Amino acid sequence: MVASTTMMEASKYHESDSGNIDTPCSANVCATPDIEKKYVHHVYNAIAPHFSSTRFAKWPKVASFLNSLSPGSVILDAGCGNGKYLGFNPNCFYIGCDISPSLIDICAKKDHEVLVADAVNLPYKTNFGDAAISIAVLHHLSTESRRRKAIEELIRVVRKGGTVLITVWAVEQEDSSLLSKWTPLSGKYNEGWVSDGIPQVRNCEALMLEQIPEANEDCCSTTGISKHRYTHPADGEGGSEDNVIAASFCNGIQEDAIYSTKAVTNQEYFVPWHLPYHRAEVNGTSTTAIANGLAKKDDKKGAVVYNRYYHVFAEGELQRLVTGIENAATVEQFYDKSNWCIILQKR
Repeated sequence: MVASTTMMEASKYHESDSGNIDTPCSANVCATPDIEKKYVHHVYNAIAPHFSSTRFAKWPKVASFLNSLSPGSVILDAGCGNGKYLGFNPNCFYIGCDISPSLIDICAKKDHEVLVADAVNLPYKTNFGDAAISIAVLHHLSTESRRRKAIEELIRVVRKGGTVLITVWAVEQEDSSLLSKWTPLSGKYNEGWVSDGIPQVRNCEALMLEQIPEANEDCCSTTGISKHRYTHPADGEGGSEDNVIAASFCNGIQEDAIYSTKAVTNQEYFVPWHLPYHRAEVNGTSTTAIANGLAKKDDKKGAVVYNRYYHVFAEGELQRLVTGIENAATVEQFYDKSNWCIILQKR
């Protein structure tokens, strides 16, 4: 596919405009932590076709933001997934990027202008876009410095006066019982998680993924946690066919994760994705993932189970990350459908 003039202009990688100097991405921020490689990048590459088939409904808040933009606006979608928002407002121009080559292939087959890129190191010219969106992306970044850098990048690539919409899953779920159905990880991630290894499950022995049970009634017998069927509540688009029974483990208090006047429950989780056997590659990605302990078979449900890493955001956390970004002003922040959302404007 031949890139258009818009794509070629946008991807003049980190050129400076009008005296603006691009902030370099430091090694400790740009180096992708192993947890993201294994439980975000690898997973979405493996489940891309199935994931894409469940991602079609447009979230009203995102639709409203896109429709509010002036005709001719250039919109940069960082973490575009299967491209469901690309081209949504036909009066605008869109360029999408995602870390998953498999999802980008799906976008390219729809004739969208897309490229593979990391959210913390966007391949766009400074001040290029009129607006940028990051929908359900930042919660897959495992360190605070990477989450902040991703926001800085979104601000960098839009022009002065340009706007940015960011949405993330909230720890304050509308159905609070959902947190007990995800697998909490021990502690808050930091730069130390760049190294190899399987993260520990809170209050339980470190387990390889295939050893993690569907429910662990004995882990915290006093909590009364039990299995429940759940549909992903926070992707901003209602239910999908990836209904799962997630592992039930203990809720714990994360000592260093208090962002408001009250303590916040654990914010680091594995959220399962059930890939039906008929959608899994018998001799391909899923087989390798199972052999390496990065996925497990569930014969009862007829699916390969992949776990996705999430850092769910607490109230005020997005705003706190924005604080200190000198050229970013908050236009609006709100909670909607179990997501924290913020609209920023570049000063």
